[in-house]
Amino acid sequence: MSKTGRLTTHVLDTALGKPANGLRIDLYRLEGEERQLIRTVHTNSDGRVDGPLVEGAGFVAGSYELLFHAGDYLRKTGAALPSPAFLDLIPLRFGIADPESHYHVPLLLSPYGYSTYRGS
Repeated sequence: MSKTGRLTTHVLDTALGKPANGLRIDLYRLEGEERQLIRTVHTNSDGRVDGPLVEGAGFVAGSYELLFHAGDYLRKTGAALPSPAFLDLIPLRFGIADPESHYHVPLLLSPYGYSTYRGS
């Protein structure tokens, strides 16, 4: 049986009401307190990443972290941020129980808040 599971994400800038273009995201696999960087990507003009972050045989059960570089993105948009910014790096830790499934982890972002959920 071949693995078909995958991890995807996208980011919407709720303050501007549009996709977050050019936001850096680091994906880590967690082993206890250790983090192993799997890859670094940037969102496209649709706020999405060009393809899954990880899929197939590389997508295994376990704990993961998406690290969204929100502060850098918000500064590039011209958002008036205090120093230090309220939101800079946003770590989202989550578990993959079924590596045969599609896990979609979006981020809704503004300079003073964010939310996430498991999408489809």
